Amino acid sequence: MYIPPAFRDTDTAAIHATMRAAPLASLVTATAAGLLCTPLPLLLDPDEGEQGVLYGHLARANPHWREPALAETMAIFSGPDAYVTPSWYATKRETGKVVPTWNYVAVHA
Repeated sequence: MYIPPAFRDTDTAAIHATMRAAPLASLVTATAAGLLCTPLPLLLDPDEGEQGVLYGHLARANPHWREPALAETMAIFSGPDAYVTPSWYATKRETGKVVPTWNYVAVHA
């Protein structure tokens, strides 16, 4: 995920708080069968591992658990998000050269 340096958060406690506030993650795995993505509630144990450990459960009927990963698996936690209109920028009044944007919080683990 591209993160401009001004918006990068390296505070582990804040990252863990975001993960706890929105525990339904998208679990994404690259496999020989293609990309697999499953919405999955994940619980964080911050005291295990170097940066914490995530726990979840895939249903036996879900093929995601059977396919070997070709690389790392990623859990995407999506926090609050909102549209930001260009009219909020002072430069809009000065130059008219601004674009709309979307503010969001996301954690890729």
